[in-house]
Amino acid sequence: MTTFFIPFAVFILFYINTLTNTLCIQKEIPEEKQPKVFRIINVLITILLLSSYVEILFT
Repeated sequence: MTTFFIPFAVFILFYINTLTNTLCIQKEIPEEKQPKVFRIINVLITILLLSSYVEILFT
C-alpha cells in the first residue's frame, strides 16, 4: 500500500503546486505574498494526504 500511496502523494503535491502557480498568475497575487499562499496550500494538502493514508491504513 505504501509503495502506491507515496508516489501518488508526490504527484498530487506537484499537481496542486502547478495549479497554485496558475492561480497566483491569474489573480495577480504579488510576489511577496506567493510563498505564504504556497505554504498554506501545501500544509493543508499534506494534512489531507496524511489523514487519508491513516484512514486507508487502519480500515
